[in-house]
Amino acid sequence: MNVFKLKSDNDHVGNSQSNSKLSNLKLAFTQLNFDTWIRLLLIWLFLVFGATGLGWRLYKLQIVKGDELVKLAKQQQTYNFRPYIPRRSVTDARGNVIALDKVVYKVYVHPVMLNEDKDVVAEKLATILTDRDKNEILKVLNSGDTGIVLARTVTEDQGNSIKELGFEGIDLEKRYARFYPQGELFADIIGYVDTEHSGQAGIEYSQQDLLERDLTQLDFKSMMTVKKDGEGAIIPASLPDGIVQLDDLQLQLTLDTKLQRAARDSLKAQIKKFNAKRGAVIVMNVHTGEIVSLVSEPTYDPNNYSSYDFALYKNWTVTDSYEPGSTFKPINIAIALDEGVIDSNSRVLDAPSVVIDGWPISNASKTGKGWVSITKAMEDSSNTAMIYTMKKLSREKYYQRLEELGLDKLMGVDLPFEATGYIKPKNIFTARDIETAVSAFGQGLSLTPLKLVQLHAAIANGGKLVTPHVVKGLVNAEGEIESSASLKTKQVFSPESARSVNLMMQSVVANGTGKAAQIEGYHIGGKTGTAQKHDGRGRYKADAKITSFISILPSDDPQYIVFAVVDEPKGANTYGSTVAAPVVKDVMKAIIRTYGIPPSYTP
Repeated sequence: MNVFKLKSDNDHVGNSQSNSKLSNLKLAFTQLNFDTWIRLLLIWLFLVFGATGLGWRLYKLQIVKGDELVKLAKQQQTYNFRPYIPRRSVTDARGNVIALDKVVYKVYVHPVMLNEDKDVVAEKLATILTDRDKNEILKVLNSGDTGIVLARTVTEDQGNSIKELGFEGIDLEKRYARFYPQGELFADIIGYVDTEHSGQAGIEYSQQDLLERDLTQLDFKSMMTVKKDGEGAIIPASLPDGIVQLDDLQLQLTLDTKLQRAARDSLKAQIKKFNAKRGAVIVMNVHTGEIVSLVSEPTYDPNNYSSYDFALYKNWTVTDSYEPGSTFKPINIAIALDEGVIDSNSRVLDAPSVVIDGWPISNASKTGKGWVSITKAMEDSSNTAMIYTMKKLSREKYYQRLEELGLDKLMGVDLPFEATGYIKPKNIFTARDIETAVSAFGQGLSLTPLKLVQLHAAIANGGKLVTPHVVKGLVNAEGEIESSASLKTKQVFSPESARSVNLMMQSVVANGTGKAAQIEGYHIGGKTGTAQKHDGRGRYKADAKITSFISILPSDDPQYIVFAVVDEPKGANTYGSTVAAPVVKDVMKAIIRTYGIPPSYTP
């Protein structure tokens, strides 16, 4: 009994202690003051509102603005840019590079950041930038504190040498520039590219599609998207497949560097000798239309084109027309032979002068030899004999044949800005005899120098018009042509008429006004031309002429047409035979040496 009672008492004591602790806790809780309750409520509210705000923010970011933020993330993590794709190189017919892209640098200096004395910096830079002296560079260094352009274009080697100096305060901006190793030699054909790397003249302009590599071979077209890492560097794995797999094609021209240099040297010397305004030389294959040399003077250096008059950028043998004078006489004779009004044995009247529709027309010599063979009339370049010949042809038929030659049509050459020639409207041309009379000796109509070459090539090749061109095509590393233009031909003279005129032109060089072009051992056909120039007001200038000479080399096996024209030579003895023919002779000698053309006969 006592034991049981003791246990009951202990339990009572334990329960009493627990109840006492609970009571104490309740008492403590009830004794919290009002400020504490406020603090607890504020904390609870802060947590609730914070959780609600975070939830709302997540909703806004993931649901409402999700698409927009994904787009922004991609913009930050990727980079769209137009990759630099080098233009194709250009070579001559032998594979010599005449235009290519190369690395260059733009040099900036920040004098305030230089870690060496300016005198030392200027002296060391002058040893690299050989076109600048120390004092000039020092003046630039003293012109400001930062961001000064020291040089806009330095070569890759020069840029690397500047880097090796280790100067702080000098920055080099890498870029690519078009470079023309031959300088002015091919400027008339190659043209140039501007600061945006876009062609502005020559084949750089007209053949832009061939010179720019085809981006369709890659996984991008004009723009490329790559990924960047956290520091902004491009991740290599993000580059499109094929980005470095560019083709090795080059644009090959028909031109020959050796002939180009020979033609330019001879032309420059003759222009200087006669103080002429300008001149040009064209050499073309009579069968294919390939132009193996084309020069005009004065010219410019495409590496430094901005220093020259913009008028020099055009090739005037393609863009300017002129009255050809006596070099057009062989064309007229071919027409007359074709139409049957004369034959190769015909005799024509070479009078000192004639009056046509009240206009007196005379020979340059003011003399005439009476009835002569058509060949003799060609040898002496008789104006009156030509008038007599072409008058046999009706005006309408003559006009029709001139139209068929395409004088007022484009040839479709691959050089830019081609001009057409000019013949008067049919109703004017056929109204009076004076129109056909002046056209008989190459005046009253106009054409470009290149068009004249095309017409004479038809005489040399059996009567076919071929398209003059300078582009051979795209060639691969093995020299195989992978792409070339298709060229058309048109029969404009009968083979018999062309052959007869060719023999007459051969006699001009052997016995007539073209003797200055004779080369021992070779049969050469040729024709001189000395034409008056228009003053732009319907009259001819009294003190200005344009002299020319055109030849067939060799005339017994025609291969090349060689043409030289010199505009406004000064002096008393200025004719096609004295000014232009010597240039043609020099160029023909170069052709014979270059291509090993065998002699026509043994002297």
